[in-house]
Amino acid sequence: MSQQRQSEMQPLTSQNIESELSYAYLHAVASAAGMACESCGRHEDNAGADARIAAWAPFQNGGYKTEVELKIQLKATIRPPSMVGESFAYAFKGIRRYDDLRAESLTIPRILVVLFLPPESTDWLHHSEDALLLRKCAYWVSLRGARPSANDTTQTIYIPKAQRFDVDGLAKLMADLSRDVIPSYPSAKGEEE
Repeated sequence: MSQQRQSEMQPLTSQNIESELSYAYLHAVASAAGMACESCGRHEDNAGADARIAAWAPFQNGGYKTEVELKIQLKATIRPPSMVGESFAYAFKGIRRYDDLRAESLTIPRILVVLFLPPESTDWLHHSEDALLLRKCAYWVSLRGARPSANDTTQTIYIPKAQRFDVDGLAKLMADLSRDVIPSYPSAKGEEE
């Protein structure tokens, strides 16, 4: 490697590492669920999709579709979430992305997956001969049908604590999609006007 090329390379920022860990989390859960997962290209990223998951029949409790697909917008944060009722309040930055996710005219449903990491980077990942451990958890929410934002930069959204992004939750979500049950945004008490 040339010295010029080597000097251009920069270590990942903390935010870049958080983002990469959210991809790793997503891929691990989808793989364990027996589903295909791939990162989206630049054009889909510009339209609010970071990754795509595909699943095939048979689905839990049946379903008439034999293949379903889901697009994912990924976020990661070290900021501890505050609770409003049974939901996490999350400050979603980027109103254009928010609008992409709340659109009801999309053929392939989209969800937001937020990975909540510990505040200290030294606590994010641990490994030994027995385990690879990524600390904390991710949750998902569909913003489909959410109200337009009155803000220009950030919108507070509410992610139900019950919607943990894990193997069982993903399997149920894809089974619902196989029956044309498309998730939409749940309203939360205390939601900002």
